[in-house]
Amino acid sequence: MLFPRRSGILFHPTSLPGRFAIGDLGDEAYRFVDFLVAAGQSYWQVLPLSPTGYGDSPYQGLSAFAGNPALISPERLLAAGHLNPADLEGGPAFDPQRVHFDSAVGHKEALLERAFANFQARAPAEQRATFERFCAEQAYWLEDFALFMALRRANGNRLWNEWEPDLARGRPEALARARESLAGPIASQKYRQWQFFEQWLALKRYVNERGIRIIGDIPIFVSMDSADVWANRHLFHFDEDLRPTVVSGVPPDYFSETGQLWGHPLYRWDVMAQDGYAWWLARFRMALTLADIVRIDHFRGFYNYWEVPAGEPTAVKGRWLFGPGAALFRAARAALGEVAVIAEDLGDFDDESRAGLDALMAEFGYPGMKVLQFAFGSGPEDPFLPHNFTRDCVVYTGTHDNDTTVGWYQVTSTEAERDYARKYMRCDGSDIAWDMIRLAWASVAHTAITTVQDLLSLGHEARMNMPGTVGPPNWCWRLAPGLLKETLAERLLELTAIYGRLPEQPARQG
Repeated sequence: MLFPRRSGILFHPTSLPGRFAIGDLGDEAYRFVDFLVAAGQSYWQVLPLSPTGYGDSPYQGLSAFAGNPALISPERLLAAGHLNPADLEGGPAFDPQRVHFDSAVGHKEALLERAFANFQARAPAEQRATFERFCAEQAYWLEDFALFMALRRANGNRLWNEWEPDLARGRPEALARARESLAGPIASQKYRQWQFFEQWLALKRYVNERGIRIIGDIPIFVSMDSADVWANRHLFHFDEDLRPTVVSGVPPDYFSETGQLWGHPLYRWDVMAQDGYAWWLARFRMALTLADIVRIDHFRGFYNYWEVPAGEPTAVKGRWLFGPGAALFRAARAALGEVAVIAEDLGDFDDESRAGLDALMAEFGYPGMKVLQFAFGSGPEDPFLPHNFTRDCVVYTGTHDNDTTVGWYQVTSTEAERDYARKYMRCDGSDIAWDMIRLAWASVAHTAITTVQDLLSLGHEARMNMPGTVGPPNWCWRLAPGLLKETLAERLLELTAIYGRLPEQPARQG
């Protein structure tokens, strides 16, 4: 059974506490895993782990395959012999309850350059061999990514279609010259990816050995400012001047009168079909290397998606087109076998689109999502109310795009919603976050997920992201040290046991 009755916590690694300006894959990550074990949880859900670009959003990554070097733990570089103790002294001053992307990236850049120089100068033969093996095994994406990042920096981080035309178009002679002139920066980028994968996969082994599975995240679209688009221009809709002709978004709905204009270049699904969706199959393989289960963001785009002409100021003027549908996932099943996928199927649907998406999810057994904060606005027929659930879904108190539950109750809900929630849960709202956790855990949904913010009953100030806005405070929330106490684990463990969501066998500790 891909999805037994279990529960888990959504918590992105950038939000981990620690001595640097951003959470990383060091000791605090392992302590969080120990907390999951003590609380009887089965899942750790994360956001995309890719290096971030525009607005520091993990959903605007510079690569669909690479890991975020800002997550690399300097302490583990020290343990590997790539840094000296003195290298970790000092560093930027920062608020420990906020991610400071500029400070974090600048400080980590300097440490990683120093670590790479030390690696080159004194690494033992065994480490060098491991690095070379990683580069060879991952060459199918790493070569393009490392070159892209070196060129991006050499061009002042401008979009690739603003580079020298021969480089933007990927002319072989120009790329060969760039590989020669930028050999050092390219090797440094490969080193960073090696260290990210070393540290993340070591953490994943620790997670899996304790009976916990990681839920990763695949955004359906990829950023214009990415190695994927630059190196695979033929898979996207571009004109002769390397400008997108159509871009992503969603049409107007009750959330926005002008829709949402996301701006990603759109796939040429007909071209992708010609080689059996090879790029997507490689992407799935990578996602399932980094995680055990993958949530696919905006899954409905595989059934139908909103195409907006490039240059439009809003998403109003667009059209619905059919995506690849079952053909892509049949190819994935043939290549990878049965995989555990969570389909993010939220949004506004007409009846035909909802039925088509449901049929696609049903064919492959992919559960959809239910968000309890959406449940209290339209009466007893609301599909997000637990008495309307079937087993085959994943219920969340809220996600990274929602307010915290306390913030929802105090700030972003209506009085009618609050009143219905109190009546539905027979509560007075004084412990609303845990009332919602109990409601999720008690539901028939095979999987129940809450956030660390809701476990701690944090308010609106701890919200992770506000869709439609860019920049701080989005993605900046960070856990203060020492808050995940034993008493909190015991409380969640009790609830998990009451509602039959404990692992079949106790997870091994130590």
